[in-house]
Amino acid sequence: MLARRFTIVCLITTLFGMFFAILVAEASRSHRTWDTGLVVPCTFSDGSVCSPSRTR
Repeated sequence: MLARRFTIVCLITTLFGMFFAILVAEASRSHRTWDTGLVVPCTFSDGSVCSPSRTR
């Protein structure tokens, strides 16, 4: 009976720890990562070069 309660408490603590880690990781991310508008295609016809696209 005691081992079952200990297991349940450990699982709940683990879930809380994972949820808290997700919150901390999201808070440290930059909010403007998708607002840059820069698309960098990789072309393999001129060798393997990844550079910003040029308008012609």
